[in-house]
Amino acid sequence: MAEEITSVSRGGFLFCRIGLTILIWIGFFLRIKEIILLSVFFLLFSAILTVKRAPMILIWDYTFGLLIKTKKEILNINAMRFAHSLGAIFSGIGLILIFSPIENIGWGFIGVFALIKTISALGFCPASKIYKCASNGGSCCTISKKLRGSCNA
Repeated sequence: MAEEITSVSRGGFLFCRIGLTILIWIGFFLRIKEIILLSVFFLLFSAILTVKRAPMILIWDYTFGLLIKTKKEILNINAMRFAHSLGAIFSGIGLILIFSPIENIGWGFIGVFALIKTISALGFCPASKIYKCASNGGSCCTISKKLRGSCNA
């Protein structure tokens, strides 16, 4: 499969990563289900519309981005779509659980998701790495290094 890439504003991408993480943590700590629902929608629409038209990036570009110019960030469209889809699924599962009789388990699930999202916001996106590993014929770079002594990433 050919790698599809795009460029988005670095500020918009940072705003998206950090903004969503903050939203999830606020929802988690204040137990506000609607904020978790909002994050599900942001992630879902980012997956559907691709990172190029992700809502949080567009919010940045048409507000702060008009005042603060940043460089472009080159991204793999399919890896970002996978990451946003996985995030929407995880936060959606958490949302379903917090609206169920086992609400506390749901909030625990959201807490774990918030930790994973924090790792992503800091620049290491586990879902994107999983996608790149899986789309590389199931051969991960770190495993390839151990087996062949090199990495063709």
